[in-house]
Amino acid sequence: MPARMSGFPAVTAATRVCSLILFGLGLPSPSAVFSQDKSGPAFQYQSGSIEVSLPTADEPRVKEFGPESIKAAVKYLEDGAVSWVRERTCVNCHTTGPYMTERTAWTKQFGPASEEVHADFINSVPKRVRAVQPTEKHGHTFYPGTFTAVWRAVGLAEWDRHITGTTAEPTDRALRDMFEHQSDNGAFVTHGEVEIPHITTDFELSLQAMRAITAAPGWMSGLKTDDELIARIANLQEWLKQAEPKNDFDHVLKLQLAYYQPDLVSPESRTAALELLSEKQHADGGWSTRDMSPINDWHYEMSETVVNLINNLPDAANPESDPYMTALAIVLMRQNDVPVTDERIQRGLAWLKREQRVSGRWWMHSLYRGNYHYITYIATVEALKALDLCGELPVISTN
Repeated sequence: MPARMSGFPAVTAATRVCSLILFGLGLPSPSAVFSQDKSGPAFQYQSGSIEVSLPTADEPRVKEFGPESIKAAVKYLEDGAVSWVRERTCVNCHTTGPYMTERTAWTKQFGPASEEVHADFINSVPKRVRAVQPTEKHGHTFYPGTFTAVWRAVGLAEWDRHITGTTAEPTDRALRDMFEHQSDNGAFVTHGEVEIPHITTDFELSLQAMRAITAAPGWMSGLKTDDELIARIANLQEWLKQAEPKNDFDHVLKLQLAYYQPDLVSPESRTAALELLSEKQHADGGWSTRDMSPINDWHYEMSETVVNLINNLPDAANPESDPYMTALAIVLMRQNDVPVTDERIQRGLAWLKREQRVSGRWWMHSLYRGNYHYITYIATVEALKALDLCGELPVISTN
């Protein structure tokens, strides 16, 4: 995986799946310290007539949150995903991955999801499922391409779940390919320095794999005679059930595991995770991703550059609320039957509504590199998901 690239990754003829562009946690402060470097890229996404400006901290907040600001957010998601497919034709965790996993659920509110993005995911699935050989780096053993394999599978599975209602053959192939990247202990192991969140810890990546197999309609129940694959799924389930949280982020993600596989999380663990999440809420109603772990506990490999960036932020001692963690906290509570009327959720929703920008996005600053700020895309997706689970996404015309 390339590290600290100044722009988009190169696309080779040998593969339809690019190396993942990495992204960072956010800080929604309008401080000048986060202003965009004028010598940097001109657009976050660009393809033909699509030109999406770079997210910046000083972009004004919406004067009125409502159908029009939501419509702008949806356009941002569509433009970003389609542009990425046309220019980079790759599966990733920061744009096309979140688009496929979440946008497919909102066809009633926003109309059909992009067939172009879906086709690109299908084209990226290996024609034949083959064994993948593990490799080692700095004493860390992993399977190359695990990030891509997981995100491709969960994206296609969610498409089938919401769009067709049946698991398509390419989705089945993607799921089987995903399990060729599973480690012996049952987990899907991260590798290389990555950013917060989405592919940071083994638990988080393995949770996404579990989401994929539970989302694919009828897939698990149809594996009655595939003993090897059934054993691999059981291995994943056992690892997720027994895994010790690496940090508070993993701890609260137990709530999402409880949503996908209730039998894997005890009532006591679920209660403890909800209590921890509640303790992390700020006075302004939001949550901060950076509250969820000491810097060096995010990943087994954290570079001096990234650590220094985080430690030198103006709010390093008391991180400000950010839209990704605020939205995720609401999602986790709703997935565990916390009512919309709960004060914690209402305060979080109020924070999100205040923080949307006039472009429709929810701004977050990338710490891995200060150029494209793809975490803004992820935060926008998650914010819409939180609003959806609270019944706050209006049916709008996107034409």
